[in-house]
Amino acid sequence: MPTYNKLVRDHIPQVIEKTNKQFSTRVLSKEEYMVEVKKKLNEELEEYQEATTNEEAVEELADILELMYAAVKIHGATIEQLEEVRRSKAEKRGGFEKRIFLIEVEDD
Repeated sequence: MPTYNKLVRDHIPQVIEKTNKQFSTRVLSKEEYMVEVKKKLNEELEEYQEATTNEEAVEELADILELMYAAVKIHGATIEQLEEVRRSKAEKRGGFEKRIFLIEVEDD
């Protein structure tokens, strides 16, 4: 039986049950959950970077967004608060639409 030892979406146990396969799960502590959400974000980011089509990229971005929803709750905030922080930073420093690539800055 393959061992996965990773965070999965909430409905994955039901999906596996429908295949009549045996499996085991456990509920993570808050501390373990934080660690595993970060690991899963890295995993999904790697999958996004490896995506070769727009469709694959959007699928991976959706996974990253779902994990961001989970992560923001871990840190005691809401999606609305996260969006406000994003908006504030965009107003002060701009976004990334202009594709500006900084090469160097002279030292003082």
